[in-house]
Amino acid sequence: MEAATTESFQNARQLAPLTAMPSHDYAVKRMVEDLPADQEVFYRFTAVDLADVNGVSEPISGHFRTAPASRRSVRFAWSGDTAGQGWGIDEQGMRTYATINQHEPDFFLHSGDTIYADGPMQEEVDLKDGTMWKNTVLIDEKLKVAETLDEYRGQWKYNMMDEHVRALSAQVPTFYQWDDHEVVNNWSASKDLTADDRYTEKSIWTLASRAAQAFHEMTPISYTPAEPGRVYRKIAYGPMLDIFFLDMRSYRGPNGEDKETEINEQSKFLGQEQIAWLKRELANSKATWKVIAADMPIGLVVPDGEKIEAIAQGDGGAPLGRELEIANLLQFIKEAQIKNTVWFTADVHYTAAHYYDPNKAVFQNFEPFWEFVSGPLHAGTFGPNKLDATFGPEERFVKAPAEGQVNLPPSAGLQFFGLVDIDGATQQMKVRLMDRGNTELWSIVLDPAGMAI
Repeated sequence: MEAATTESFQNARQLAPLTAMPSHDYAVKRMVEDLPADQEVFYRFTAVDLADVNGVSEPISGHFRTAPASRRSVRFAWSGDTAGQGWGIDEQGMRTYATINQHEPDFFLHSGDTIYADGPMQEEVDLKDGTMWKNTVLIDEKLKVAETLDEYRGQWKYNMMDEHVRALSAQVPTFYQWDDHEVVNNWSASKDLTADDRYTEKSIWTLASRAAQAFHEMTPISYTPAEPGRVYRKIAYGPMLDIFFLDMRSYRGPNGEDKETEINEQSKFLGQEQIAWLKRELANSKATWKVIAADMPIGLVVPDGEKIEAIAQGDGGAPLGRELEIANLLQFIKEAQIKNTVWFTADVHYTAAHYYDPNKAVFQNFEPFWEFVSGPLHAGTFGPNKLDATFGPEERFVKAPAEGQVNLPPSAGLQFFGLVDIDGATQQMKVRLMDRGNTELWSIVLDPAGMAI
C-alpha cells in the first residue's frame, strides 16, 4: 500500500501491508494520518498471494483531495438509493454515478439505502411501454433476499461490478450512511418476518447484525472501539463546513402510530446518546455551515403499512411520537444560537426543496431552515409524499413521477442527485438539484448567517 502527492508516485510513502483474510471476505481498509491539508493524494494497492510471493496482482489505484485548512471553495454531491426495486446494472450501467463524477466534487455523500438486500432481481423486466429492461449483470446473491453474511456481502460486491460506481469511488471519496434496505425494508424492533416466505431467518436482529458486519467491512468508516458499529459521526471539511452524519435506523423504537406525548423507548428515533452528541458537536462547531446529513426527511410522511416509518406522523398537529425528538433538537439549535444548519437527505426516491418556516408551523420554537431531498441514484422512482405541517415545511420545488406512475425504471430518466458549492470568498452556499442527464432542475444560493428565500 502506497500513498504519494504525485501521480508518478515519486517519493511515495510505503505503508505497512494489511492481510486480507476470508473471515472478512478479503476486505481491508486502513486509516492514513498526517496527510497535508488541501493536497491531491494518490494511492496504490497491490495484492500479493500469502502462499506465493510471486503471485502479484495488477495495482488498484485512485486519488482524492484532502480537506482544506483555509477558506477555499468546496463542492460536494449527495444522493441515495442504489440498485433498488429490481433495477440493476443494465447496458448503460448506473449512469447517475458517472454524471456526478463529471462535476469532480470533493466528496460524495451517500445518504443511505446503499444496497437493496431485500430486492431480488431477475434478468428481464417487461416495461409498461412495451420495451424490456435487462439486468445485463447478475450474480447469485441478487437472485434472492440476503440472509447470510455472505449474501449481504454479495449485495455490496454487485454494486461494485458497475464501472461507474468504481470510477467514482476511485476519484471521489464517498461518505456512507445507512438506512433500512441494507437489512430489510422498514426494519425496526417491530419488524415481523413470520409471514414473509422469502426469509428462512426470521430474527430481524440476526439479519441486522450480519448486514452491519458487511456494511462496515465494505465502507471506509473508521472503527470506533467504544461502539464498533457506529455510523453517526462528524467530518470536518475545512473552516467552512462540518458534516454531521446521523443514524436514524439503529437507535429507533419500533415503528408504530407515533402518538406518544413524551420521549420514551417507543417514540425514540435518534436516541438519547446520539441526540446529546449532536447537540454537543453542533454547539462546539466553528464551521460556517453545519450540514446535517439525515437518511430520512423530517416533514414527509413515510408510511409503513398502518405504522409510521420516518419522523412525521401525519396529523399536522403538535409534535407527537418521533417528532418530539426533532422538536427538542430544533428548539436547542435556536436557543444555543447555532447558525446555518442545512439538512440533506434522500430515501423517498424523488427530489425536492423544503423550507421550514416557524410562522407557518404548529410547533414554532425554532429558526427557519432548509431541507433538500435527492435520489434515487439507481432505483425505482416514486412520490411525492405528503407534507406534515407540524414544523411548517413549504415545498419550494419538487420533481417526481406524474400521478399514478410508480416504480419508474432508471431508463425513465427520473434519477436525481444534488450538488452543493460553498464559495471560498463569500461563504455562500449554492444548492443545485440535478438529474442523471445532468440537467439543472432548480437552484438556490443561501447566505451565511441568514437565509435567501
